[in-house]
Order: sequence, then structure tokens, then C-alpha cells
Amino acid sequence: MKRIFLIVLDSFGIGEMEDAASYGDVGVNTIKAAASSPHFHMPNMGKLGLFDIEGVTVGSSTECQGAEGSSTESQDTVSHKATVARMTEASKGKDTTIGHWEIAGVCSPRPLPVYPKGFPKEVLDAFQAETGRGVLCNLPYSGTKVIQDYGDEHMRTGDLIVYTSADSVFQIAAHESIVPPEQLYQYCRMAREILRGEHGVGRVIARPFEGPAGGPYTRTPRRHDFSIEPPAATILDQLKSEGKAVIAVGKIKDIFAGQGITEAVYTGGNEEGIRRTLEYMDKEFEGLCFVNLVDFDMLYGHRRDIDGYAKALAAFDESLPEILGKMKGDDILMITADHGCDPAYTATTDHTREYTPFLMYGQKVPPQNLGTRKTFADIGATVLQYFGITPGFEGQGMLPC
Repeated sequence: MKRIFLIVLDSFGIGEMEDAASYGDVGVNTIKAAASSPHFHMPNMGKLGLFDIEGVTVGSSTECQGAEGSSTESQDTVSHKATVARMTEASKGKDTTIGHWEIAGVCSPRPLPVYPKGFPKEVLDAFQAETGRGVLCNLPYSGTKVIQDYGDEHMRTGDLIVYTSADSVFQIAAHESIVPPEQLYQYCRMAREILRGEHGVGRVIARPFEGPAGGPYTRTPRRHDFSIEPPAATILDQLKSEGKAVIAVGKIKDIFAGQGITEAVYTGGNEEGIRRTLEYMDKEFEGLCFVNLVDFDMLYGHRRDIDGYAKALAAFDESLPEILGKMKGDDILMITADHGCDPAYTATTDHTREYTPFLMYGQKVPPQNLGTRKTFADIGATVLQYFGITPGFEGQGMLPC
């Protein structure tokens, strides 16, 4: 049985794209920022070829111990074990939804709507009418700070904390003792129905928190995303229609609004995501296991925690030998990212417009360096190429003919 394990290291960018300045991002480079930490250690990714990817300026041959030759060798004398490439985001945007959609074959020529001054009155009026609750904040805000600044008033009044960011998101924070998570999810579903058309944000996100009255307050792991549906068929739909399994690990099901998914499991973070992936590697299926590891972005990128980001990368790298050890003869492992979130970039705390890495490994995948690709959609095209399915979108498969 053919199986592909596609793992997205959420926000692991490898340097600014040519149009980064138009997104307000200058000099951003997530991998370079992480590599500045003494905790950065990725020898297994180095062996696969991470440091050979075009534009990657960190790493050295010492990161690739065990591989023949140096990680700086030319494409004609490949020393790494995987097919590698630098991926360009063709879509207009730098958020999770658009990035994952493009990986799955759907490019977005227009960015999803954002609200730097908060949501308009007609949106909030409709939301309050549906929920029967008032609204606090309605501004772009740090998710950890907004609950400290508005948590006390929320506890007194029961009004919902609504906020956004530079991304296309409508976020609702509520204390679990005031609004139980299931009720908060229902409010998010109400918001999702309101936020369509011109106000069709990429995600409505439930942000439950806890803590004593008066604070400090902390977010709980019961976050839940409610995404807008992809505007066209993705590789998930195509695989499912061909009778293949499409297994979603982490927030993948939410990102695609459940479309094209045959089985899903949510996770509480990277550690559980890796564990669930290993469990699926022990199961029999033919198709795709699509994994999102969110901690890089949620816990460390947005919070501009360089050491935390580096530690998370090192922890993933440490899991690679076990992942590779469970691969069967026809399995393919793909590792990539959906955007950047440079933990050293202090102009904002938002995502950053960056190239992303692509590494593809399997017994039947010859190591090669494919330079820079024009679109993330080449990843989706490669998935379909492996299963002999013609892509319903523009994208070029990266497996040898």
C-alpha cells in the first residue's frame, strides 16, 4: 500500500520572499532566528538536506554527521538523503489557511479580509443578536495579553472578548467557567455563518482560558478553529473520491472545514501530533496522513520566543529517527511549512512572508535538489502524482517520471 505522511511544521519559514516588504516584512528569516539560539540542533533534518536548500544560510557539515560529504556540496554531488526544494507561496497572503490550501492545490489570487481597526458594526450587531451577549475589545491584539486586559470585565459581565490580528481571523476568548468550551464553539459556529462573502475571514477561532477572578489568566489547550471552506477542490477531495484514506492530524480538519477528510484526530500540541503520527504509521491504509504541528507558530513564533522555537525544532528533529524507522518500502515522508513567523522580528508579532522548506524522503525517492519552486501547489501535485491521479489544478509533480 502506498502511503504519504505530509508533515507541516507550522510557520517554519526559511527567509523572506521577494515581495516580503509589501507585506510589511523586511529581513525576516525564521530559520536564521532559531539558529541564533544555543538550543538549535537539527542534525537529522540536516542529513535529509535542510541546509542544502537554496537560500538557507545556516547549518554546516557538522549538522549532517553521518552523511557523505558536506552539506555545502553542489547539486551534482548530492550528499543529502532526500529530495529538497525551496517553496514559493504564489497566493496573496501569509496565513495558515491560505498556506495549507495552496499546499493542497488551491491558490488564492486575493488575500482574505483583515480588520486592522476591528470588525464593522454590522458584523458585531449580527453576532451579538445571535449569541445574546455583548462584545469587548474588537481590536487587533495579542492573544495572551487580551485576556489579561479584558478578562476581569468579561468575568463581571459575561461579554465575549472578540479580537483579531494581522491575519484573517475572528477570535473569541471566554473563561471556561463563564462560557463552557462547547458553548464557545457554538458561538464560533454562529460567527462563521455571519462571516461570509465580503467578510469571509479565513478562520473563526475559539480561545478558551482559565484562571482566578482578577487573574492572571492562561489559555487552555481547548482552542478550536472554524475555517471557511476552500473555494475549489483540493487534493483531499481528489484522494477521497479515488477511495484513498485522507487522515488529518492536528488542526488539518479545521483548516479544510472537514472537506475531503476520511478520518481525523485533534492534538494538544507538537508532542501529541508526533505521537499520533507514529501511531498511524503502525496502521494499514492507502492514502495521505496530513499532519500539522502547531507549537512552532502558536507558542513560539507569535510570542517571539527564539529559544522556545529552537527547542521545538530540536525536539522534532529528535523524533525523526523513530519516524524514519517506521517507514515501509512504499512510504514517502514530506516535511514542509505554510508560512513564516520569525521569532526575532519585533516590528509585529504576526506571520512573516517567507519561503518554506520542502523535504521528501522514501526508499524509492532519489535524493536531488530542485532549487526554488514557483508554488506550494507542487507539493499537492506530487502527492497526486504518486497515486497516479491527475491534478485538478496547476502544479508540477516533483517525483521523477
